[in-house]
Amino acid sequence: MTKIGSGELVYDLRKKIQQIQADLKQLGDPVSEIPELITSANLLRSNEYLSKANEKKTELLSAYEQYSITLETLLSSVFDIQNDLKDILKHQSSMLSKTKKRSKTKTKSRITKK
Repeated sequence: MTKIGSGELVYDLRKKIQQIQADLKQLGDPVSEIPELITSANLLRSNEYLSKANEKKTELLSAYEQYSITLETLLSSVFDIQNDLKDILKHQSSMLSKTKKRSKTKTKSRITKK
C-alpha cells in the first residue's frame, strides 16, 4: 500500500519549495549596471547574480520534481484504496443479496409446508 509518512514528505517538500522561492525572491531583480564601474566589473556582478539565481531555480525544479513524484505516488495509493473499497462493497453487496435470497427461500418453504 502506501509508505507511512508520505503525507509528511509532501509537507516537507512543499516547505522546501516555499523556502527556495523565498530565497529566489531575496535575490531581487538583476543587478543594474553602474556607469562608474567598468564593463568587466558590471559583467562580473551580473554573472554572480545569474549564477545564484540559476542555482536556486535548479533547486526549485528538483524540489518540484520530487514533490510531483510524491504526489503521484500518493494519488496512486488513493486510487488503489478506492478500487479496494469498490471490491469490498461489491463483495458485501453480493453477500447481502445471497442472504436475502436464502431467507426468502426459507420463508417460502415454511409457508408451503404449513
